[in-house]
Amino acid sequence: MAEVGRPSKYKEEYCYQAERLCRLGAKDTEIAEFFDVSVSTLNLWKLKYEDFSESLKKGKITSDVSVSESLFTKANGFKYMEEIGFKCKSYDEQGRQVEHVETKMVAKYMPPDTTACIFWLKNRRPDLWRDKPKDDEDDNLQEAFKAIADKLLDGNK
Repeated sequence: MAEVGRPSKYKEEYCYQAERLCRLGAKDTEIAEFFDVSVSTLNLWKLKYEDFSESLKKGKITSDVSVSESLFTKANGFKYMEEIGFKCKSYDEQGRQVEHVETKMVAKYMPPDTTACIFWLKNRRPDLWRDKPKDDEDDNLQEAFKAIADKLLDGNK
């Protein structure tokens, strides 16, 4: 029995293309636009074609892991090697001064980046590192301050 409706635009090679797009950080809306379909069609493809769905997941996970590792490294600081060039002077067989550039590998250290630390902690531990405490925490603080103020006032009588 033949399927009813318009034939699908889906092609097997879309799996590879979708994974590559996800690795570049593309969102579902951008992927749908790339394939010239609606987001709802993209969502149907995810349900109907398991390979396509897996390709999207694989691409997104790969890029998320890579960025997470980079952020973690930057938040903690790291050592790296850098090639530097410096001018040297020497003399040729005729006694003339000759300048040339020599290179050397130098160990360097990049200290932890405060912004990366804050971003990491706010996302990983929002319970401890949010900008503004929850409202119930504000109430608890106000009650604690009031209790301290009452004790201080009672002590002055």
